[in-house]
Formats: sequence, C-alpha cells, structure tokens
Amino acid sequence: MPGPIGIFDSGYGGLTVFREIEALLPQYDYIYFGDNARAPYGGRSFQTVYKFTLQCVRHLFEAGCHLVILACNTASAKALRTIQQCDLLHYGPHYRVLGVIRPTTEIVGRITRTGCVGILATPGTVKSESYVIEIAHFFPEVHVYQQACPMWAPLVENNEHTGPGADYFVEKDIRALLAQADCIDTVVLGCTHYPLLLDKIRRYLPADITLVVQGRLVADRLADYLRRHPEIDAHCSKGGQRVFYTTETPEVFDEKASLFYGKPVQSRHFSL
Repeated sequence: MPGPIGIFDSGYGGLTVFREIEALLPQYDYIYFGDNARAPYGGRSFQTVYKFTLQCVRHLFEAGCHLVILACNTASAKALRTIQQCDLLHYGPHYRVLGVIRPTTEIVGRITRTGCVGILATPGTVKSESYVIEIAHFFPEVHVYQQACPMWAPLVENNEHTGPGADYFVEKDIRALLAQADCIDTVVLGCTHYPLLLDKIRRYLPADITLVVQGRLVADRLADYLRRHPEIDAHCSKGGQRVFYTTETPEVFDEKASLFYGKPVQSRHFSL
C-alpha cells in the first residue's frame, strides 16, 4: 500500500530541505519527523547517531513510509551508509533511505572552475570527512577544504542568527575557510540550518565565489530519483497531505519550526 515520503532530521534544519522538496513535488504526502528532544546529534559518536537515526527511520517505516530522506548532514554522514547496507536488508525491496550529502557531491565538480571546493559544516560533519570522501568518489581531481562552524547552528536554534553576534562568527569562519586556499571558487553549505544565515554568509563571502545550498539540489535529485525508479514512486502516496512529528513538546517545536519551514506548523508528539 502506498504511503507518505518520510523526512527526518535530528532538529529543525531539515525543514529547510523539506520546504524545497514540497515546493517542487507538492503532490506527494509527507511525514516530517524531528528528534528534537535528543538534538543536536553533531557532537555524538557515530554509534549513537546511527542508533538514534535508525530508531527514527523505523518509526517512519511503521507509519507507512517506504522512502525516507535523512534531511540531516550528521545523520547522512554517520548513519546512512550502515542503514543502507545492513538494516534495509530486513525490509522489503521497496524500502529506501536517502541522504542530503550525495546530491551535492555528485554535481559540485561540475560547478567549480578551479577544482577547489570549500565546505562549511558542523564539527561532526567535518570530522566524518563525508564530503571529502564523496566528492573524491565522483571528482577525484577536485581539492576539498573544510571549515567547522560550531556556533552557526546554535545561533539559528536560539533565534540569534539575525543579530550582530552572528556576524562575528560567520565572518570569522568564512575567513578561516578561504585562508586555506586562494583557489576556492565554490563553497557548499553543509548544514541544513545554514540557509537561515544566507544574508550574512553572502555579505562576507566574495561575490565571485559560487555558493551551493543543499535544499533545492536535494529536491531536484529526489524528483530525478523518483522518475528513474517508478517502482519506488508507486509506493509513494499522492494526496498532498503533511504531518509533523516531534520528540519535543509540540508547542516548543511548532514555534521554532515555523522559522525554518516558512509557515505555521502543527505537530504531534512521539516518544521513542
């Protein structure tokens, strides 16, 4: 029986990806699940992130989803591969879990002119080296430079991203990234929170550097994936419905979620 497409994130940032997916593919049903009570995942070990992510993926499968998008760079970096290679074997052939890193890495080599790409991401994503590994898989000639931005996501989560304090950290981390190599001409935002800092990022990033934002790329690649895999598309229901679950108190989630989603959200609580 067809079911919704599941969108998972450890926090709120996945809503910036969801709104792009929804805008491009409005006909599908969706369930968004945020494990907000246990966020952030960024500083947790690979094993813990895998354990938490798998719990949430299982919940979405049990809710009727056959296709789940990990709209979280940390989960995509630390849990996706194990889930795909090991855990999906216990489900039927029409279950899939996809992440947000590969849609970016499989095209970034065609965007850069100099072959030098910068990554701005959380410390956990940088430490995983997932972007380095994935870009090398598709474009081995591309040089990748990473900069951890430990304060960016907390500034957004605490609704302090529009204040002058955010300028200090955004400028500092962009300068640190660009100082690694003069040849960087393309910069990837490797965290789903970072679109809320776009104005400040563009203020401090030189105009001749191409900025790559994940949400629309993920949406485009998902649309392409569904076209190429009609057997998966057939298991995705199309009624235009949206349901939101959170492990946090719904009132707390709804207030913050609207900032990322761009419109009001009414969620339901789920205990893991």
